[in-house]
Amino acid sequence: MTDAPVTHIDPVAFAADPYPVLAEMRRNAPVTYVPELRATLFTRRDDIHVQEKRIDLFSSHQPDGLMTRLMGTNLMRKDGSDHMVERRALFPALSPKTVQTYWLPRFKNAANSILNTLKPKGYCDLVTDFAMPVSAEALKAITGLTEMTASEMDGVSQAMIDGCSNYGGDPDVERACHVATALIDTHIDRILARAHPAGDRSALAVQRAAHLPMDSLRANIKLIISGGQNEPRDAIAGTIATLLAHPDQLQRITTGKATYQDAFLEYARWMSPIGMSPRRVARNDIVNNISFTKDSTVFFMFSSAGRDESHFENPHLFDITRDTQASIPFGAGPHFCAGAAAARALISQVALPMAFAALPDLHLTGPVRYHGWAFRGPVSVPVAWSA
Repeated sequence: MTDAPVTHIDPVAFAADPYPVLAEMRRNAPVTYVPELRATLFTRRDDIHVQEKRIDLFSSHQPDGLMTRLMGTNLMRKDGSDHMVERRALFPALSPKTVQTYWLPRFKNAANSILNTLKPKGYCDLVTDFAMPVSAEALKAITGLTEMTASEMDGVSQAMIDGCSNYGGDPDVERACHVATALIDTHIDRILARAHPAGDRSALAVQRAAHLPMDSLRANIKLIISGGQNEPRDAIAGTIATLLAHPDQLQRITTGKATYQDAFLEYARWMSPIGMSPRRVARNDIVNNISFTKDSTVFFMFSSAGRDESHFENPHLFDITRDTQASIPFGAGPHFCAGAAAARALISQVALPMAFAALPDLHLTGPVRYHGWAFRGPVSVPVAWSA
């Protein structure tokens, strides 16, 4: 429980567009309890940047949380030395050096194959036909679950994402999540039944080499899938759609005045594919003159931080010339996203430049609708090009 001011939301409207409500929260109740979410929300960037690092108070260890119950206790739900042991075990698979020397060529080969299949068609939905398989093929390689199809990878990721944000308790959503995690376990068992090839940098291989317990290995693979498919998929499709809707800013990139990384980082600030991070209050305490009770739930709203008017002028506008350093789309502190280097490379070095290079006269052919607040992305991005 908390004595924070109460703000009610319409969950359907909040999923359709959370930003007007978040702006009102920042103005009038920057730390507020939302009964419909059964959580207290931190909405201002500086509060989030400071408080997210206080893992002694706002703990990632959530034994009764949705992610833990549905996917197991992964490194994201551990603090201190327990977290660091597993983070170090995964580092050989996700380090910036590994991404650039080992994964990047594989990302490019997969994207090139997908684009070669797409080019003759002359049209597609960027979400399902390009961003989804590009993200899935990269994730199959990184996890080591190479026998999964791209559609299976996308499906299990979506089911887990839906499960982890199922704060309304829909039993069908929970059931679908259990089916997805069982399928992942089947693929893990299949790969672990044989020896990994020498030099394998997959998450399965490096965790096995580090002798992590099997329950941790399984939980971390599920974590990587839940965070490594939907968010890059949505950022790829969303950034391309937004650049097509802002041709002046796309021209800055094509004329060398800006980069695709500038576009991706601004998109991540503006549309925030990862909208929040949940935490458990570890003890009774007072923060910002508000009392927090042990075992209550807090959401650090990264989506709101990216639109904080005290750091970003006209934050509702997409502007790739903006300084995005104050944005925290990957979190901050000890729980900074372990896969950030892979995501940046896949999106800004592979998917965006290769799509624009391969698909001449790329343009939108219909409206783009976004959905979600805990995780947010375009539902569909219809496009066409000169085949």
